[in-house]
Amino acid sequence: MNQLSDRINNLSTSATLAMAAKARELRAEGKDIIGLSLGEPDFDTPEFVKEAAIKAINDNYNSYTPVDGYGDLKNAIITKFKRDNNLEYTASQIVVSTGAKQALYNIASVMLNDGDEVILPCPYWVSYSDIVKLNGGVPVEVKTDISNDFKMTAEQLEAAITPKTKMLWYSSPCNPSGSVYSKEELRAIADVLKKHPNIYIVSDEIYEHINFIGGHFSIAEFEDMYDRTITVNGVSKAFAMTGWRIGYIGAPDWIARACNKIQGQVTSGANCIAQRAVIAALEAPASSIQYMVDEFKERRKLILGLLGEIDGIKANEPEGAFYVFPNVSEYFGKTLKDKTINNASDMALYLLEEANVATVTGEAFGNPDCIRISYAASQEEIKEAISRIKVALS
Repeated sequence: MNQLSDRINNLSTSATLAMAAKARELRAEGKDIIGLSLGEPDFDTPEFVKEAAIKAINDNYNSYTPVDGYGDLKNAIITKFKRDNNLEYTASQIVVSTGAKQALYNIASVMLNDGDEVILPCPYWVSYSDIVKLNGGVPVEVKTDISNDFKMTAEQLEAAITPKTKMLWYSSPCNPSGSVYSKEELRAIADVLKKHPNIYIVSDEIYEHINFIGGHFSIAEFEDMYDRTITVNGVSKAFAMTGWRIGYIGAPDWIARACNKIQGQVTSGANCIAQRAVIAALEAPASSIQYMVDEFKERRKLILGLLGEIDGIKANEPEGAFYVFPNVSEYFGKTLKDKTINNASDMALYLLEEANVATVTGEAFGNPDCIRISYAASQEEIKEAISRIKVALS
């Protein structure tokens, strides 16, 4: 008899983590699986960050941390926001969490009541929808496609707003599409939101520095959006620190206080050693991680060229992050090696079983025509993986 809560029974498993687990399982069986499913840089954490962590251990940082983060880390975050985003925050507006995912959960739990609608431009990061649902909210998907680089227009936003709309959540650069909203595109979105003063914005900027067009813009930079925007960021992607689990927000004071309050009851403060290391990461100039960005740009060029040689796969050129999000719908309804491909989930499973390459179904991101392929892997692995995919689909 299942005595688990309805909440957990209705919750989806994270598709990215499920695919990574399946790939690990197959590797344990001796299969040569190339993993292009996880959004995890394959670089080592920079040496100067590791040295800061070692120093923290030797300096005997081992006690509970303030719920919202060390004061000097918050100061480093304030400086980073000013330097990189032209955003002015005070210490009371910053909350440090155990990864940006916890920050997003905190926001949903303090902002949403049952039935509140949250607009999610599709594709969206895999956990947005379930985080919203877990907190009583209703995800409202706004469909985009490859023809407009998977970006929601101001007109689409306007059409999605109802009296129940409470929030808009989006990421730029976007996971999974790699799309980057320009200042002009965000201004058009802000002009719609100006007419609806009770809608709040979550701007997820975790991929901010992995940007190939040389310009990142935060919607909170607009004076009329500043008091309505929660800017979410962290160090997982830009500094190759996924396992260190540090994210943070800059938000209106009353929202930050509420996030601090709920975090105090759920996890308390984030890891002490990781926080000390993040101070070093954030105080470093963006040039200290440019080598990673340059390599991702090379890999983007490589993978797009290789995918372009496969009939039936349509990919656009992403402007940031480290994913391609190709449309594979031309294969739907076809039978390959006695397996019928009806949707993106079938495709991702087929590629795992037949090509030994792990990708993620676009259905998990709100777009059932695409699959997400991460190019946070070596150029050799990318070449081999796409070669295998080409053979499996031919």
